[in-house]
Amino acid sequence: NYGHGTGHGVGYFLNVHEGPQGVTPNPAVNFPLKEGMLQSNEPGFYPEGKYGIRLENLIVVVPHIETEYGKFLQFETLTLFPLDMKLIDLDMLTEDEKGWLNRYHTKVFRNLSPKLSREDNQWLLEKTREVK
Repeated sequence: NYGHGTGHGVGYFLNVHEGPQGVTPNPAVNFPLKEGMLQSNEPGFYPEGKYGIRLENLIVVVPHIETEYGKFLQFETLTLFPLDMKLIDLDMLTEDEKGWLNRYHTKVFRNLSPKLSREDNQWLLEKTREVK
């Protein structure tokens, strides 16, 4: 119930907005997600007539579980970066959301820290610290 898309397919050969899938209010884009599809995840906030903020990262569709109702998929985040805690009001998060944030930041640290200098690792450790 907002006026912009939240994501689109991402292609190759520099074709950034590649379909057929997308997360958009446009009813013409109605294609089911399939395993292996690369998708952008772009939550945004646009106060009318003022400014806009959009975070964008890439996600891939991967298998999740299979039940008596069929096979279910989920997203796996490919773009790993620490979320800026100055922009998050922890009082508004549920315990489950805090758990997700902590798991995500653990994944970020584990994936990036081996590639960084000691000084950069200290910065990353601070930016991915556990929230309570």
